[in-house]
Amino acid sequence: MADSDSQLDNPKATKDVEDNVLSNPGDEEFGGTDARKLLEKKLLLKLDLRMSILIVIYILNYIDRNNASAARLKGLEKDLKLKGQEFNTLLSILYVGYILMQIPSNMFLNYIGKPSLYLPVCMMLWGMISCLTGTTTNFVGALLTRFFLGFVEAAFFPGALFLLSKWYTRKELGVRTAMLACGNLISNAFGSLLASGILSGMDGKLGHAAWRWLFFIEGALTIFVAALAIFILPDFPATSASWLSPIEVRLAERRMEEDAGVGDEEQTEGGQMLGFFQAVGDWRVWWLALALTSMVVSLSFNAFFPTLSATMGYNSTVTLLLCAPPWVFATIIAFICCRHSDKTGDRFWHIAIPLFFGIVGFVIAISTMNTAARYIALFLMAQSYAGFIIFLTWISNSIPRPPSKRAVALALINAFSQLGNIAGSYVWPKNWGPSYRHSYAITIATNGLCIVMCYVFKKHLESLNKKSEESEEADGKPKGFRYLS
Repeated sequence: MADSDSQLDNPKATKDVEDNVLSNPGDEEFGGTDARKLLEKKLLLKLDLRMSILIVIYILNYIDRNNASAARLKGLEKDLKLKGQEFNTLLSILYVGYILMQIPSNMFLNYIGKPSLYLPVCMMLWGMISCLTGTTTNFVGALLTRFFLGFVEAAFFPGALFLLSKWYTRKELGVRTAMLACGNLISNAFGSLLASGILSGMDGKLGHAAWRWLFFIEGALTIFVAALAIFILPDFPATSASWLSPIEVRLAERRMEEDAGVGDEEQTEGGQMLGFFQAVGDWRVWWLALALTSMVVSLSFNAFFPTLSATMGYNSTVTLLLCAPPWVFATIIAFICCRHSDKTGDRFWHIAIPLFFGIVGFVIAISTMNTAARYIALFLMAQSYAGFIIFLTWISNSIPRPPSKRAVALALINAFSQLGNIAGSYVWPKNWGPSYRHSYAITIATNGLCIVMCYVFKKHLESLNKKSEESEEADGKPKGFRYLS
């Protein structure tokens, strides 16, 4: 008590306390601005540690989705007696289920508020279905497992994006989305290395072909990680009482209120169906969906990466090993781009430039069959995924509230864009190889269209920001919400 009295008698100490409280009005409940900063730093650290498992889940998500391409190199087509376009149909059918489930899944996730339970359960189911793919003996059996795999996998990616958008502010979201989406890029490198080991060492074990072991082992690994995720994944701020103190929960909610200028729930939420109709009726959602679809077609080389790598003439093991370095490079580029995008507040140029270098890679691949040049082209193609990752962040930035609308918008845009994956499954037919000139011409065109559409959207957001600025100046209000363009 004596220490407290002496501080009150000291004018300098009193002024320091006043400055601490008044420097940012509203921080009193957290003990002042400095105390809030320390609490916020602690909150973000705890949150980042828990969210990091999303990266592992996304790696497994993409491995389970794309392992059919690796299995193709070791006899999947022959054993299942596939002919014509049946392998391409196996790839595309996954996205039919993927499209159908995304919007209902995200609406349900927003309603129950328990991603820590919902996402891992879905993950266990797709791990089981992946294992079942290894038991199929014909085209119809493989077709059914691939359809239901997409149906269940649909819950994860839009759900993860929505979960991130419930916790992180706009200027924090880019890096976190990058770290999540880098799981996609790492999965291409890690998945190729894992596949090369399984396919080269498991052939004939217990009477099963190596490609069947690929589905068994990777599916079992997915189920194991899903069981761990139940105890690690956070829920939403309002439903995460178990690992946060009450003051940390309040700070988490307050941060999101300040970021959008309104409360995340009370001031913006009007119900699940209202959010659905708001998203469906917003032309910006459809514009972004079409732009992303165009980009996804241009990125369809991802599902055929082992096939494109094989055009360099090496055996299946070396081909899979050569797939890894371009994706490691792409991961590094994506992380750097996303960090810089967050720091500068720019989105368009950080999308357009990686896509442009992707076009350069496509042009090189069209122009020559030289081994070194085509391998460099694979690096340039892979790094264009940086634009895809930043685009996903741009969606959350551009449709911040209400949460129910954001949940539907994220799912709708991502689901609609999967039409690009369905189309992309038929962009790389065998008879167009080994040069795949027609395929690369299509990806150049769709990449270019996406860049143009993003530029138009950038100008639209800039006009909205200008109107907000003029309105605030006229009314004498402080600077409010601004879109990132």
